[in-house]
Amino acid sequence: MTSMTGPSAPSKNTAAFYAMSAISFGVALMAMLIAFVYLPVDPWVRAFLALGTMYLTTSSFTLAKVIRDNTESQSVVHRLDQARVDRLLAEHDPFRAVS
Repeated sequence: MTSMTGPSAPSKNTAAFYAMSAISFGVALMAMLIAFVYLPVDPWVRAFLALGTMYLTTSSFTLAKVIRDNTESQSVVHRLDQARVDRLLAEHDPFRAVS
């Protein structure tokens, strides 16, 4: 059992997982497009469903990006770099006389 309190190395996705994710997204999007074409409803209902699908797709990408960025910002390397920058800024005196 691993401890959740200590820092851990970021996990890398395998090529198979990446391919499975891309194929899954493609299949789901194609299924929705096919459903729009063969759905026996008025064109305005199809347009509404298409806009809803586009909104859901773009918001899913945005959510994934936000989660990724949040995870990266909490990494140990980022925190160490930020501590170094904070230390340099604290030691810097802009009014010190240049000799």
